[in-house]
Amino acid sequence: MKLSRFFKTVLAATAFSLVATAAHADNLRLRFHTFFGSEMDTAAKRMQDTLREKSDNKIRMQYFRGGELVSSDQFVEAVGRGTIDIAYGVGSYWPGQVDVGNIEAGLPGAWTSVEEAREVFKKSDPIIAEAYEEKGVVLIGRGYGSDYELLTKEPVKSLEDLKKMKIRSTGQMARLLKEFDVPTVFLPAEELYVGLSTGVIDGVLYGGPLEYEQLKLNEVAKNYTSLNLLNPGWIETIIINKKVWDKMNDEQKTLVKEAVNQYAEDIHAWLDSGNKKLMEEAKLFNFATINDEDTRKLATAAEKIWQEEAAKSERNAKLIDILMENKKAQGR
Repeated sequence: MKLSRFFKTVLAATAFSLVATAAHADNLRLRFHTFFGSEMDTAAKRMQDTLREKSDNKIRMQYFRGGELVSSDQFVEAVGRGTIDIAYGVGSYWPGQVDVGNIEAGLPGAWTSVEEAREVFKKSDPIIAEAYEEKGVVLIGRGYGSDYELLTKEPVKSLEDLKKMKIRSTGQMARLLKEFDVPTVFLPAEELYVGLSTGVIDGVLYGGPLEYEQLKLNEVAKNYTSLNLLNPGWIETIIINKKVWDKMNDEQKTLVKEAVNQYAEDIHAWLDSGNKKLMEEAKLFNFATINDEDTRKLATAAEKIWQEEAAKSERNAKLIDILMENKKAQGR
């Protein structure tokens, strides 16, 4: 059968379009946004280089630090609408948008080691992923934080001391402090130095000694106090836009997941070793631990918070059940 010149032209154009589309699909340009600042640039470069090398230069990642494009508490919305492709944040920044946010970030008393936390999330993440999918994003990885204790301008020996201070905190740690009439506010990491130096806040719950040193907070606050409630003190969440994820082939998905999760592991290793070094040296900060009686008060109050989270939804209740089972298995 002979084809008309017009029909041949249409077929040729269609074929060219399909080839061009396939070629375009093989080349990915991803916008990755973290809540960290320049202190994680080495881990970021390794992630970018790994993706580029293992994909034969077909996957490129543009990296944005905390506050550069969107604020950390807007990550879920920004990824959902495609303003950024991948976000690396903490669930306690967006509990009003995702009901599991506070639980996945870390409830006081939930775990006492990285190994314990990893086992918890093996069971929890399939449930948590459902909550993110409802927002048009896909959960693709975890980061396992590090030390998460209190840094203040004035020494803290008891909960009574904290009542005189305004503390930057997020999630259920902020909720726990409010149980003891400790004033709390939220400030992003990039504003902590100014907040402390100008008296907007008197202390922060953000991380461990290394992070405080990297943010130069040791220049404006010297007193580091352990509350002994949660370690690692926060869990990081890695999410990607669902439309972007669905367009990727299996090989691309594997490469992206491996690279972003290696970024998370690099951060954890750097924080963990750095925190231990600064604690051993004890030069930049004055290290202390809150008294045993107040630690017990905090732990008791935390149980109430677990039940409040469980009451929010059936999904939350399932996650709290997993935490309770782990707590019993650990003999706590």
